[in-house]
Amino acid sequence: MCGKRLKVMIPTLLPALERHGRLQLGQSDRDRVLAISAATIDRLLVDVKIAASGGRRRRAGFHSAIRREVPIRTFNDWNSPPPGFCEVDMVAHGGTSVAGSFIQTLTMVDIATGWTECLPLLTRDGSLVAEAINRAQSLFPWLLRGVDFDNDSAFMNDVVVPGCRQQKLEVTRSRAYKKNDQAFVEQKNGAVVRRLMGYGRFDGVETARMMGRLYAAARLYVNFFQPSFKLKEKRREGAKVIKRYHAPLTPYQRALAHPKVTAAVKRRLRDQYRSLDPVALLAEIRATQDELGNRVDRRAGQARCLQRACTSTAPATAATFAKTLGKTVTAGEPRATHRRSRRPYKTRVRMPSKLDPHLAAIEAWLAEQPQLTALAIVGRLSEKHPEEFGTRQHSIVQRLLRALRA
Repeated sequence: MCGKRLKVMIPTLLPALERHGRLQLGQSDRDRVLAISAATIDRLLVDVKIAASGGRRRRAGFHSAIRREVPIRTFNDWNSPPPGFCEVDMVAHGGTSVAGSFIQTLTMVDIATGWTECLPLLTRDGSLVAEAINRAQSLFPWLLRGVDFDNDSAFMNDVVVPGCRQQKLEVTRSRAYKKNDQAFVEQKNGAVVRRLMGYGRFDGVETARMMGRLYAAARLYVNFFQPSFKLKEKRREGAKVIKRYHAPLTPYQRALAHPKVTAAVKRRLRDQYRSLDPVALLAEIRATQDELGNRVDRRAGQARCLQRACTSTAPATAATFAKTLGKTVTAGEPRATHRRSRRPYKTRVRMPSKLDPHLAAIEAWLAEQPQLTALAIVGRLSEKHPEEFGTRQHSIVQRLLRALRA
């Protein structure tokens, strides 16, 4: 029982204990017990509560000083903000293990337009997160106004939060263990980052540089050419949730249609759009994925001999790549970052079968009577060799018969 409840309980509990002779207190002690505060009760009972829980202290929660001072914002609290308010999250590229150091992707999604920026981080460190947010300021077509983090300690620290506030950014956070509070960025984690990078393990400075090249091409391809849906309304009718969506648009088109994006920004976006070749961007994405595919290590913690990036089979030019577009998709071409390493399998040695000495006879029977069944063949074999064949050999005769007829 907590101190606040016990404080209210004492005036009721104390007379009952005294009435039945369970407790005898002098007047001064009685007054002190009745005047005790809830905080003093909790402080005095610390050792008692630890002993009652088997010697285990209660785990510290998400109530550090920085987390407490950052306000919470949920999915329903956005209320159509202007461009510049972003949800921020990190995607770990650790493969099947979180041991050691590996690359993280910082994903930032603009709520109003869906504009997505991805930046690779060498390690999960607050100073690198602050630098990446400064870098994102120059990548977004408009000024950032606010950032919404989760409760990760890489965000909730004395480097990132004060740094964002110095840049006049509104800082908010989601609730702990409520991933849907950041539904916008969680969707892009799967649709953009995982689609590009897969679930393998990546580490090292050179790999981070390659990921930077990949994201540089992907940001233009995704933001200017890939349309996405945006939720218009959601209502509940009984047990059924009905959702309505706007017509699918690219982030570029949403930015042009938004009334709070300035004319200068729209003009700059139109000029950039006219200079982009989607096939060249896609060729750059695939070429970088091939190079990253030589560095992916799906067996986390086990070093693997890395091929050099020059062994990539990516087409040399966008024109060459464009000629292969229809054919590779038909053939089921896997992305290099999603390609699993081949495992050497042992060659199975065929064990001798008890049917081998009688194979010529069985083939002769089938030549005379092609409609013979496995049961009939087993019956003929059991007549000639009753000590070797019976109904138990029906399955191996069936397999042999299937192979001969094939």
